[in-house]
Amino acid sequence: MFDNYVWCDGKIANNIVVNGKTGFILKTLITYYRGIPLSMIDDFQVIVDGQPINREKIHFSPNGEDWFTLDEMTTVATYKWEYGVEGQVFVEFEGGLPSGTHEITLKQSVRTAYIPVPFGGERTAKVKI
Repeated sequence: MFDNYVWCDGKIANNIVVNGKTGFILKTLITYYRGIPLSMIDDFQVIVDGQPINREKIHFSPNGEDWFTLDEMTTVATYKWEYGVEGQVFVEFEGGLPSGTHEITLKQSVRTAYIPVPFGGERTAKVKI
């Protein structure tokens, strides 16, 4: 239902440095109809050319300034990701993605108080670097 929100425009920002690490950024919208605290984001998964990225190499920012690992987000209730606001998923990828065409999948899942299981969406796109 919200698959088109998962990865905005299928675009990528490559060779970005966040907290001293190089990688790429995918912009995403929340796959829910209202804002939620970061602690209610269940997971982000990224697959590059068929290879899953380790969870420890994925970071999220609800505002483009403050970055959290997926494990850190489980306890972050002071930041809220608002509906309609682009969040950023940073993936540590030494040296950034190499030149060429890459197939990238971004999966997002969230939890809510009244739905007993996480839900979300995914989007795959080919990008040229």
